Amino acid sequence: MQIQGKAAMVVGGASGMARATAEMLREAGADVAILDLPQSAGAEVAAGMGATFHPCDVMDADSVDTAFASAMDTLGALHIAVNTAGGGIAMRTISKKGPHPIDEFRRVIEFSLVATFNLNRLQAWHMRENEPEDGERGVIIDTASVAAFEGQIGQVAYTAAKAGVAAMMLPMARDLGTLGIRSVAIAPSLFETGLTSLAPPEMQAELTRDNAFPRRMGKPEEYAQLALAIVRNPMLNGSCIRLDAGVRFAPK
Repeated sequence: MQIQGKAAMVVGGASGMARATAEMLREAGADVAILDLPQSAGAEVAAGMGATFHPCDVMDADSVDTAFASAMDTLGALHIAVNTAGGGIAMRTISKKGPHPIDEFRRVIEFSLVATFNLNRLQAWHMRENEPEDGERGVIIDTASVAAFEGQIGQVAYTAAKAGVAAMMLPMARDLGTLGIRSVAIAPSLFETGLTSLAPPEMQAELTRDNAFPRRMGKPEEYAQLALAIVRNPMLNGSCIRLDAGVRFAPK
């Protein structure tokens, strides 16, 4: 899909990998709507790149519906969707305190998996109305994690959620294929976003010592480069692509 003149929605676009993706999409000529928490820097970030901001809490279905309606009023259509919302906790299946609290497990699944699917189903619904370009109407890009494949000690909830995101891609691609809508996930390793970007150099070196190359954290723009490559390449569909410098996580 050509990016110039297309309409893109970037969820989580106020910071990190999503922000870099929103900026790169704008530079490539797309109209961009950023969805992020009301208390985020979304309004300022969007204004700085010529995008629009739509406050959204992905854990609140009504908030998502409102943000979608606002974004669609602004964009008029939706061709590209990039979703990065999600997070986890460090908690073992059992510990000295007892079993993993089921409510905490459920919260992580809701945040990283259920909320992602809620975004996907709404995005696909809007994409179906597009006039096809070489048979293609839209591209959905979700964010998994290498933890989906090598979950570490204490990542049981996060791994379950991100493995679910990765596993959704093929059946979703099959569901949407007759409409010309693709679905692909990116599975990053450690990237310079959020708290990890504040880690001192010696800690970053320790965290990435098992990388094959490069032995450093990923940069947000490297995620963005892959996201745009996915948009442009129609043969990328139904899969989860590792973005990990060749690392395979050890148990801890």
